[in-house]
Amino acid sequence: MKFLSLNRALATDFLVDFVRAEVRKFGFEKVVLGLSGGIDSALSAAFAVRALGASQVLAYALPHAASAPSSLEDARAVASALGIELQVIDITAAVEALRASLACDDARGLGNIKARVRMICLYERSRSERALVLGTSNKTELLLGYGTQHADMASGLNPLGDLYKTQVFALAEHVGLPRVVIDKAPSADLWVGQRDEDELGFSYSDVDRLLVRMIDRRESDEDLVDDGFALDFVESIRSKVRNAQYKRQAPIIAKVGLRTIGIDFLYQRDWGR
Repeated sequence: MKFLSLNRALATDFLVDFVRAEVRKFGFEKVVLGLSGGIDSALSAAFAVRALGASQVLAYALPHAASAPSSLEDARAVASALGIELQVIDITAAVEALRASLACDDARGLGNIKARVRMICLYERSRSERALVLGTSNKTELLLGYGTQHADMASGLNPLGDLYKTQVFALAEHVGLPRVVIDKAPSADLWVGQRDEDELGFSYSDVDRLLVRMIDRRESDEDLVDDGFALDFVESIRSKVRNAQYKRQAPIIAKVGLRTIGIDFLYQRDWGR
């Protein structure tokens, strides 16, 4: 795991400073996020509390009737540990109305509806409270496309997007998050019994060891096989990363004019300040 090691104190200080600077750069003082009871949202919340203060972090639990009761219990434990208030918005009625209207009868489709309804709630709170939506997707998920567009992958600011899942665990230990969120199996809790690693078909530990070499170190398939990875695993992961590119970028715009957003007009988000 040497390629995944990081200076935990330095990384934490950097990400706390990142949240503070980027939130305030656009005139915001508060952030809003969904606190699921999982490790990713807990770590994002911890960074935000250190950056802005507990009163400026608006945390919401967004359970569905089929959600595991332990998820809400764990979210409450995180909120208590961080000193933030946790508000609960039950999404069952909205999800069931959409399920009926769309005649959705499969678990994956319903899971996507749940994820998008949750983000609707967060963005409405973002508007009403003038608070920036804080992201919770880590680098492993973003590279693999393991997330829902315009749902858990959506945010105004994401402090975890360049942290592999194993690095998220390391920083969660460093900032002292409750053991309950560090020790439990990662799950998006989108259907009963759902577990990330079961759905993916491999462990975060195994895929992170591969991804850091494939993406950060740009090793070839031949080099990766020489490192001990199975060729079919390498090819499968490279295919996932390639096919998920559309989820990681803004919609592609057809070039018609002289300066096209995303092609010629490439100013950074702080342009003009």
